[in-house]
Amino acid sequence: MLVIGGLGFLLFCVFGSYVVHGGKFGAIMNALPFETWSIGGAAIGIFLMSNSMYDIKHTVHGFGKIMKGAVFKKADYIELLSLLYFFVRLASTKGAMALEAHIEKPEDSPAFQKFPKILKNHHATAMVCDYLRMVGMNADDPNQIEDLMLRELKKTLAEELHGSHALQSIADALPALGIVAAVLGVIKTMASINEPPAVLGGMIGGALVGTFMGVLLAYGMVGPCAARLKGVVEEESKFYDVIRAVLVAHLHGNAPQVSVESGRKMAPNQHMPSFQELEAAVQNLQIA
Repeated sequence: MLVIGGLGFLLFCVFGSYVVHGGKFGAIMNALPFETWSIGGAAIGIFLMSNSMYDIKHTVHGFGKIMKGAVFKKADYIELLSLLYFFVRLASTKGAMALEAHIEKPEDSPAFQKFPKILKNHHATAMVCDYLRMVGMNADDPNQIEDLMLRELKKTLAEELHGSHALQSIADALPALGIVAAVLGVIKTMASINEPPAVLGGMIGGALVGTFMGVLLAYGMVGPCAARLKGVVEEESKFYDVIRAVLVAHLHGNAPQVSVESGRKMAPNQHMPSFQELEAAVQNLQIA
């Protein structure tokens, strides 16, 4: 809603001030279809040339994140920490081999079934299972595991940020594309130099619409969307950083309560559950 509200306020301020100042929409509306065709088509062409099909689909999917924001809220962090608490407590009391029934087939695990939203998140499920499986294979050096997890998280974040970078590249190109459209309009005007001043004025005004559109789209729409997508992706990455913090703390020999507390501190402040909320959740945790 903030994105739509901000866009509406932006358009109101830009065009509202233009109208109040005595501006006429006629010149803009006459040139708008052709300038949109020129600038928008060129921007789409640049986007297609500079990205793979996977990245194109990923960027289009990112518009949902721009509108909805990060999908993980406080309840999701409580569920993740509760699930991790169960696993590290099970490993501490019964050994790493006791985890095998849960991590080999997570869809059949009572622990994962208790938290269906986490089970549907294939990245989170795979991350938990893969590193717990490594612990069962005696890969229990906490520094080695942490280094491996950090490299995976860095790689994943870089891939997720590609949509933001793609949009920012388009935003950077739009002012120049607006100038291209404006120059074409000036060329058209110069070819009709024998027309009356009123006609030439309208043609020059239409050409300047291209520059206006390029700048407005770049700094008023596409650029903010790129920044918004970047912020959402970085916030969602904290969800997986919680997994890293808990498992590494467990490998360092900490008690389950201390391990999940280490993970709790990695959650974004706006979604971080309190110590009491997490303690109540793990104490009431019932898994067959």
